[in-house]
Amino acid sequence: MRGRRALGRRTSGRRALGRRFGWLWAAYAISAYGSGLGFGALPLIAVLVLHSGPSEVSALSAVGPAVGALLAVPLAPWMEFRRKRPVMIVMDLTRFAAMATIPAAYAFGLLGFVQLLVISAVVAAAKTGFNAASGAYLKALVRPDDLVVANARFESTNWSSIAVGPPLGGAAIGLFGPVTTVVADALSYLLSALGIAAIRGGEEAPRPAGERPARPGTLLDGWRHIAGDPGLRALYLNNMLVSGLIMATEPPLAVLLLSRLGFPPWQYALAFAAPCLGGLVGSRLARRVLARYGRYRVFRTVGTLRAVWLIGLAFVGPGVAGLVTVMAVELAIIVNMSLYTPVLATYRLERTPGHLIARTLTAWSVGQQAAIAVLTALTGLLAAATSPRTALLAAGLLILATPLLLPRRDQIRSPLPAPLPAPLPDRLPAPLPNRPGDTG
Repeated sequence: MRGRRALGRRTSGRRALGRRFGWLWAAYAISAYGSGLGFGALPLIAVLVLHSGPSEVSALSAVGPAVGALLAVPLAPWMEFRRKRPVMIVMDLTRFAAMATIPAAYAFGLLGFVQLLVISAVVAAAKTGFNAASGAYLKALVRPDDLVVANARFESTNWSSIAVGPPLGGAAIGLFGPVTTVVADALSYLLSALGIAAIRGGEEAPRPAGERPARPGTLLDGWRHIAGDPGLRALYLNNMLVSGLIMATEPPLAVLLLSRLGFPPWQYALAFAAPCLGGLVGSRLARRVLARYGRYRVFRTVGTLRAVWLIGLAFVGPGVAGLVTVMAVELAIIVNMSLYTPVLATYRLERTPGHLIARTLTAWSVGQQAAIAVLTALTGLLAAATSPRTALLAAGLLILATPLLLPRRDQIRSPLPAPLPAPLPDRLPAPLPNRPGDTG
């Protein structure tokens, strides 16, 4: 009977992770597609409704998320010692309430730039808190050998929402007005909260591992854990620089394509939306590549392949050839990122004790947001002082050095031997299979 069940799962091509994971995945998909529709909505409203200038729009895009990441730091110890499902619901409802104030203020003519800046920070903090809580919850929800599968499904959902959402959001804004996608984004958080609330079954309250939850030093425990694990430390530094440099190229590339090379807006949108479909390819390959080549080779090889393509953006030319160049570079980066990320997210959970997951994931997110903000600002200054193409070339050259930070073979450790939290009740034991895996 067990063999027949396992065979059925293999032939179906999809690992069954249980109804609870299905609700969690559905909630994530709803909020991801809502965020995809609302991608860039706050800067767009700042420009179209408030007539904000470049400095204000830059502050909204960089300062808001950076402040939000810092606001999330004191949330981490608070989350660590509470049930994660209610925390996720609170974070979703916080995002819903914050975003819902925009159409309300717009309707009464009260919308202002400071409000957008505050909302940007609040939403970023709630997103960081949600991701940290959901990582801890996922570790308790699925079997250890299913973590890559679960993470890959989140990753594929994330990239498909980016591929589909922004073009639809742009069309919706053109047809129905500037706050349309904000309403959709706000409602997606509400629906996500309802989906998470629908997950039935008990969740044990985490037990402090010999420490008091209120201890001030707990704020830094996530960074201490990362710094004390050679593999995580190397991956953390590498990820900060790679993410920061990739994101830092967006503003100068937008200026180069739209202003210097004269790309129409629809081509600019297509150049970034279409390659996101490569995320579906990479995430589906994650389990098989991991099973065949092992974690170390994935980190070294795929981690290197994420970095080598970015320099191609500095050589983009006009016309169809330029459009194809951008799409090819973005596709290569995204395929490798979507393959690498589920393996990284799973390793991070495996190497982190249950009582430190929320703080570790928060520290990871804060570091990444800070790197993006700093490198984006520096790249923007370089582009202003020289040219967008020079800034793209500098980012492309710098990222070529990031593989030197990837962990050595002796730094990659096995999963922690400490017993994992008991799985949530009501789950049927899953037959042994093969897997795949997310986002983090």
